[in-house]
Amino acid sequence: MFLLTSTIVFGLLSLATACADHEERDGHDHSRRAVPSSPLTPPTRPLNWGDINIIHTTDSHGWLLGHQKTSFPEPNYSGDLGDFASFVAHMKELAIERDVDLLLVDSGDLHDGTGLSDGFPAGGIDAHDANQFIKQLPYDLMAIGNHELYIYANALDMHQNFAPKFNGRYLSSNVNITVQNAKGQAVSVPVGDRFAKFKTRKGRKVTSLGVLYDFTGNDHNTTVQKVEDMVKEAWFLDAIKEEPDLFLLAGHMPIARDDWPLVFNAVRATHPLTPILILGGHTHIRDCLQLDGRSMSLESGRYMETVARALEGAKLDHKGSKKNITFARRYLDPNRVTYEFHTKKGNSFDTSAGKSITKGLNNLATKFDLSFQFGTAPHDFTINQAPFPSNNSLLTLFIENAVPVALAINNTRASIPNIMITNSGSQRFDIYAGSFTKNDQLTASPFADAFLFIPNVPFSVAEQVLPALNNAGANERRALEEREEELYARGYVDMVYQKWLEEMDERHDGIERRSAKNLTLGYVTDDSCPGIGDDTLHAPLAFNSVPDFIGSIPPTVAADAPIDLVFVDFISAQLLQILNSVQTAKVFTTTDVQSYSPILANEALGLYAQTAWN
Repeated sequence: MFLLTSTIVFGLLSLATACADHEERDGHDHSRRAVPSSPLTPPTRPLNWGDINIIHTTDSHGWLLGHQKTSFPEPNYSGDLGDFASFVAHMKELAIERDVDLLLVDSGDLHDGTGLSDGFPAGGIDAHDANQFIKQLPYDLMAIGNHELYIYANALDMHQNFAPKFNGRYLSSNVNITVQNAKGQAVSVPVGDRFAKFKTRKGRKVTSLGVLYDFTGNDHNTTVQKVEDMVKEAWFLDAIKEEPDLFLLAGHMPIARDDWPLVFNAVRATHPLTPILILGGHTHIRDCLQLDGRSMSLESGRYMETVARALEGAKLDHKGSKKNITFARRYLDPNRVTYEFHTKKGNSFDTSAGKSITKGLNNLATKFDLSFQFGTAPHDFTINQAPFPSNNSLLTLFIENAVPVALAINNTRASIPNIMITNSGSQRFDIYAGSFTKNDQLTASPFADAFLFIPNVPFSVAEQVLPALNNAGANERRALEEREEELYARGYVDMVYQKWLEEMDERHDGIERRSAKNLTLGYVTDDSCPGIGDDTLHAPLAFNSVPDFIGSIPPTVAADAPIDLVFVDFISAQLLQILNSVQTAKVFTTTDVQSYSPILANEALGLYAQTAWN
């Protein structure tokens, strides 16, 4: 009889907080960390150990130096990759002491998110340097994510320089890349491996896959096979033929409302009773569900903001047992308070390998000049915590202040009245009070959208476009819904994450709990698994809905005055459709669209900060 439990599922977090009491005594370089505005809350209870334990990370997106701001909830997620490496090392030691297994698993998306991944100089490859530090961790299994595939050079780098490090354990079950073989012929091969079979330290048999959802935004010379087709492949059927002690299915695919049931049902058709653990990702939320009584599915957040624990107390008495397994999980806030609480190491927490990783990441940040300061943000600017429009809204700051200032630079049309429109999803992460650096700009506003315009649009027509975009009629709304489905297929997940935050605030009496001021802000998780999942108690973040599209302050001009209608190229097709629906005097086409400025959307905040925040 073996105990299959305590799967620790880590969603890699951003590092950021302060451990002032450690700086002198352990030699750990915390020079880049800030003291949080309130003390960090420790976990509520110790972790439980079972025979098989798993640490899971997903959607780290380059947040290897953690969240370095003082405003909550950022300090909750202040452990850096060096801290995480020390934590894993101590957990491995504890597993050996307890004579149990501990596996480390990741579900993809190492690219695109912070300066460490995206701040490389010209000629570099996204996340190549940062990934050298991830390769130093003892991962037992990794799966590919969609962000590994937007650019062919990134995918090739993973195939040639990353996957080989893991000796068949970096999985891309339904993802191929086209490369040249030894004869110079183009061949399509898996980026990593299709599947893995291995034994744990204690001899337990594990069969694993690494599945990507039906992603359509991949670059040329990469292919993503639909999940429904993958499960019919001969290699897949052969891989699952032999019964292991555990099917460990990692993959970059949400555990709810996606295609994991296709994989699950294919395995169940052959092995109706074998325990199955699904470790998903992609939508950036904490989530847990059970597809049957002998399985568990877990998703572990984003941006190194989550540590989760699964399979607590699950007992398997023998193969073929039909009894339900009692599964549980825990979501941890990855910071040094959490890590030291669960390892009981305190003063001796830092390992030499962990300190070396932290030092190396700080050196990389220096090499990329990520601390270059554009200005000093006077207060926090958030996407959803503050109402839109308001002085504390990042979206208001971006479209009403930053974009008009940035686009007026060296622009001969700056004196012509205009309305500027972009999508609210153009901003990815909040800005916090204090230094606004190159790293902050890359984190908050990463998309290199170009600004286009249509000249001589009557003001009375132009002012209708933004409301019409946000309040499309039935036909237009259907088109927008189809557009949302297309965006999801291409990797856009903000709508899922924001809906999750909204429900969190509503379900947990957010206003009342925040006003009590006895809990720090953070995630408060509801999922479909029994019991309490969160390791640390918090008050939920305030949530304010935002429109899909946002616009600058309209000029004060006559109704028939001709103005410039300015917009980002990302929404060009939608905007033309709406523009033609609000008037009939002219049919606007792409031939009417011109370039407005060489300045890109991801440069606007930095240019504004240099003007207004110095």
